[in-house]
Amino acid sequence: MRIGDIIMARTGETISAEVTETVGQAAARLAEKRIGAMPVLSGGLLVGIFSERDVIYTLANKGDAALSTPLADAMTVDPVTVSPETRIMSALSLMTRRRIRHLPVVHEGALVGFVSIGDLVKARIDAIEAEAEAMRAYIQTA
Repeated sequence: MRIGDIIMARTGETISAEVTETVGQAAARLAEKRIGAMPVLSGGLLVGIFSERDVIYTLANKGDAALSTPLADAMTVDPVTVSPETRIMSALSLMTRRRIRHLPVVHEGALVGFVSIGDLVKARIDAIEAEAEAMRAYIQTA
């Protein structure tokens, strides 16, 4: 199974932030949408990721000024990305090695999706359960 299979099964748009927003604005969107991270765009191009961890680090470093800090000064820059063709197990391995929980999905330079480690684990479990059910059905008919 590929990352693109997960993205194609989704409805709705990828929640993102603009680099010109503040930490307070982006943190409010994370809370409103009940998500842990989102890609940060500038002119439609991926320039970073903003996550719950970035909120914590900014609060620790800037104190009361954290919420008015521009995302450009708080986000994780140069994010690790994958393509829609990336296999789920390869993405899981990459996330484990790099100790990251979210991956922007980029195709021909454009952001086409955003996946979490939870998305990938769920897809893997679903595939294993489908294989197990197919084996049970095969054994019952043999």
